[in-house]
Amino acid sequence: MSQVRYVLAAIEALNFTKAAAECNVSQPALTKAIKSLENELGAPLFYREGKRVLLSEFGRSLLPHLQHIIQEAEATRTLADNFRLLDQVPIRLGIMSTIGHVRLSRFLAKFQKEFHGVDLEVSEAKVGDLKSRLANGELDLAVLNPLEGLGDFFRIHELYKERYVVIFPPDHRLAAVDAIRLGDLSGEPYVDRLSCEMRDMVMNVCRQTNVNLYARFRSEREDWVQSMVLAKIGFAFMPEYSVTSPELLQRPLIDPSVTRTICLASVPGRQFSPATAAMVRAAQNFDWPG
Repeated sequence: MSQVRYVLAAIEALNFTKAAAECNVSQPALTKAIKSLENELGAPLFYREGKRVLLSEFGRSLLPHLQHIIQEAEATRTLADNFRLLDQVPIRLGIMSTIGHVRLSRFLAKFQKEFHGVDLEVSEAKVGDLKSRLANGELDLAVLNPLEGLGDFFRIHELYKERYVVIFPPDHRLAAVDAIRLGDLSGEPYVDRLSCEMRDMVMNVCRQTNVNLYARFRSEREDWVQSMVLAKIGFAFMPEYSVTSPELLQRPLIDPSVTRTICLASVPGRQFSPATAAMVRAAQNFDWPG
């Protein structure tokens, strides 16, 4: 790279002494470096006529390529500096689709305020897809519920726990109670959240306790589930921090009580970028709900 810079300076000045001064090196050092590059390339870049220096045809043909090399080197240095200084550095964050955005957005807003040079790319997916993309290097971090655990393939940082609640419209018959037992819901019209990672567990408990739930509506979308509950199609189970409609009533589910743990997952042994490391530290120090 020094040789290329010396050549471009000599082309600009057409004088080795001036070019050496511009590059802050001695004239013999610049001349030696240019001669070394010419020997490597196999042809002269300059014609020397005493103190006069002229660009050769070979040098003229090579000039655009030498300029491109310098431009790419400067762009690479800028990228490296930005990476080190957390300026315009991307983080690819995967989020489990059933996680409520309100609580998580507070953390992300605080992080971006403190690290405004970090570009954040967020994508939603189910747990299986997040695990696969994280393992393949398509994601830097993932926010999810590890359920029974993710084995030795992932590093887990616990963020917060949240209860499952029962949501229903304001005029529901159970509106006056403070908490709801699963048995109280037997026979009630039900809105089924198909994307819930804990759905199978809840359904198994219902079968074991002879609680009959009739699903009048099924959807993988959280907004549709809440809209249908508000439209009095039926009640639904939801994580408490996923409820976004202020018009819905929610009561904690008891007997049994159901909770889930939301974690930040990464791949052990994979070195964090400065931006990713900053996000992990920020997540560990954030005042999460509960």
